[in-house]
Amino acid sequence: MKLITIAILILTTSLFSNDLKITSDKFSGDQKNGISIFTGHVNMINGNDELNASKVIIYTDSKNQPTKMIGKSNVSFKIKTQKGFSYVGKAQKIVYFPNKKEYQFFNSVYIKQENSEKEIIGERVKINTVEGTAYAEGRDTEPVVMVFKLPSKDEEK
Repeated sequence: MKLITIAILILTTSLFSNDLKITSDKFSGDQKNGISIFTGHVNMINGNDELNASKVIIYTDSKNQPTKMIGKSNVSFKIKTQKGFSYVGKAQKIVYFPNKKEYQFFNSVYIKQENSEKEIIGERVKINTVEGTAYAEGRDTEPVVMVFKLPSKDEEK
């Protein structure tokens, strides 16, 4: 438990300008190679974003700044863009690039925009939280599915 608390304190103070809170069953770190691994019921909260996964790997550069975060296995998430849109969803893998503020979601991806009927279902989805852009790909045998609620004729009047 002390090791996890120390790791959280180090990551909170040296990796991010805003608060980062990670809880997990296990932690291992390799400062020389810039890798921190959290396993078992991982919950990560970074500002308005939250991620739950079986495993989270954080890569840092020589200045202990994060370059990439990977969530693996039964990942669920909530993210908020700088334009105020909130998304919830799930995937088997998420990669976050803090410098670009970009999320990439892989394998059985489902994303829903909160307070909206908009949904994305695909195999690879990318969302940039600064630019407000999205990109999606389906599988060879399955297309990307986008769901939008259109106003009915009664609602248009």
